[in-house]
Amino acid sequence: MDKIILTGDRPTGRLHVGHYVGSLKRRVELQNSGDYKKIFIMIADAQALTDNADNPEKVRQNIIEVALDYLSCGLDPAKSNILIQSQISELCELSFYYMNLVTVSRLQRNPTVKSEIQMRNFEASIPVGFFTYPISQAADITAFKATTVPVGDDQLPMIEQTREIVRKFNSVYGEALVEPDALLPQNKACMRLPGTDGKAKMSKSLGNCIYLSDTPDEVKKKIMSMFTDPNHIQVSDPGKVDGNPVFIYLDAFCKDEHFERYCPDYACLDEMKEHYKRGGLGDVKVKKFLNNVIQEELEPIRNRRKELEKDIPAVYEILKKGSETAREVAANTLAEVKSKMKINYFDDVELINSQAEKYK
Repeated sequence: MDKIILTGDRPTGRLHVGHYVGSLKRRVELQNSGDYKKIFIMIADAQALTDNADNPEKVRQNIIEVALDYLSCGLDPAKSNILIQSQISELCELSFYYMNLVTVSRLQRNPTVKSEIQMRNFEASIPVGFFTYPISQAADITAFKATTVPVGDDQLPMIEQTREIVRKFNSVYGEALVEPDALLPQNKACMRLPGTDGKAKMSKSLGNCIYLSDTPDEVKKKIMSMFTDPNHIQVSDPGKVDGNPVFIYLDAFCKDEHFERYCPDYACLDEMKEHYKRGGLGDVKVKKFLNNVIQEELEPIRNRRKELEKDIPAVYEILKKGSETAREVAANTLAEVKSKMKINYFDDVELINSQAEKYK
């Protein structure tokens, strides 16, 4: 069976370094590996509207931001289909049919849905679209017959729900859908970066993100003001490395060769950590090193973005072509689904002929 990837992001803001180490960098590696016949990268605007229905302009404006971030990080439209979810109407129809295969109680037990509902304070009044988005996600995955879905641990329940829907459909109507597998991050340190303020998650509303599109000065300012170990007051004080955002970022970004260029006092990160833990290493020095490391990583991304920004219509054309290609694939899957469900009335010549014979 051909290996096919589906992945994507909700366009609710610019993408940040957490997205980069958690998914974007890996997507580029997978894209360039040659191991996958097709790769679909979805800008999930319809899903974003499930909890932004009253602010469609926010979603609309961030389509181009996400697309620019994708392309500047190295996603190549010649190798990956970058598509806009709402432009594939077949996904809505598939979702509608799948709703008959899932119970309300099963959706309520989905751990990801439960945590997302709590995070958005939807307990008292849950929008139906948001409540059923695991079904919509199953439609996204199965429409392209994806075999592989790169996700973090927190999204595993969503993939399992898709697998259940696939098994249910195939058992009731006959084999048509592909059961996907989750692909977890290789580097556990990169699964989720904390915010620069030490909060568990980066959030635009909290102002604790380092965006891929930030200027060098903006990046430096954010890094130099990062939360560290609150008990590491004096340089001579022993410091805590575990849970310290600066060292979590270094775990995600730095390599041994960075020390030769920017901090030759140490051969590797473990040496720097040991010095920090025993005392004698100040936060400013560590932050300056982190700034150099991240600036080096982001510079080519920023440069590519500047070039892309010179021709925005060309970026929209990439999205249009990617969506058109994706829609052809989704339409074929939908036709197969409708055939298995016996609702392809006008394509079923045998049905038409048999009914004609019946009424002769």
